Amino acid sequence: MIQRNGRELDIDIGNKHFAIQRRYEAFGAFNDLLIAIWFLIGSFFFLNDALIESGTWLFIVGSAQLLLKPSIKLTGLVHVSRVQQRVQKQRVQKQRVQKQCVQKQRVQNN
Repeated sequence: MIQRNGRELDIDIGNKHFAIQRRYEAFGAFNDLLIAIWFLIGSFFFLNDALIESGTWLFIVGSAQLLLKPSIKLTGLVHVSRVQQRVQKQRVQKQRVQKQCVQKQRVQNN
């Protein structure tokens, strides 16, 4: 189903869209969990002078993972967009074939 909502065009691609979106959301949530773990452990490491360097490295790892957050989001959006384009092309192609069949039938009937 294709719907026009203001300037956006919503194309229903069924379960594929939701499955893809859920995978990226799950991956993003797992990334967020790891970030929280690194920062929490790093914070505890700062309480012990012998572990301050390790705590610093955990903060660096957590900060680097913060860079992954927008990358995961953008990758998911691009993936869904490509699937939508592919489905739209397939629908257009199917409509063309159907029109050609109808035209052939009309010519044969005349």
